[in-house]
Amino acid sequence: MKYATIITFLLALTLQQKHQENQSNTDIAQLKWLIGTWERTNVKPGTTAFEVWKTNTENSLIGRGVSLKGADTTFVENLKIEFKDEKLYYVAEVSHNAAPTYFEITEISGNAFTAQNPTHDFPKVIAYELKDNELTATISDGKTKGMQFIFNKIDP
Repeated sequence: MKYATIITFLLALTLQQKHQENQSNTDIAQLKWLIGTWERTNVKPGTTAFEVWKTNTENSLIGRGVSLKGADTTFVENLKIEFKDEKLYYVAEVSHNAAPTYFEITEISGNAFTAQNPTHDFPKVIAYELKDNELTATISDGKTKGMQFIFNKIDP
C-alpha cells in the first residue's frame, strides 16, 4: 500500500511537470512572431533604435533593445520572455535598475501580449502587438501616462 501511494505521487508529479512543459511550449510558440530584427520608426532625427528577438531555449526568448545617436550607444536593454514559478514573464534588465524587472504576462494571443508589474514605478504595463507587419510596443502606468514604440521588421 505504501508503494502504491509513492508511485501515485510520483506519477502525479510527472504529469504536472509535463503539463507545465506543454503549457510553456504552447505559450512561447504563440510568441514566435516576435523573433527577428525590428527597427524603430518613430525616433528623433539622428537617432536609430532596434529590438532583436531570438529563441533562447524551447521555453524562452531573448531580446535586446539598443538606441544609437550617430555611432554612440545611448540605451541598452536586455530582454527575456521566460517561465518562472509556473508563470510566463517578460523580463527587462536595464543599467539603472539593480536587478531585472519581471512583468507577468497576463494576456497572450497569436499576435499580441500584455505584461504587468503593478509594484514597479514605471512602466507598470508593457504590451506588444503585431498588426499589418508593424510591431507596436507600448509602455504605460496602466492609466493615462504612456509611450509607444513602433517598429518595422528588417530581418527575419
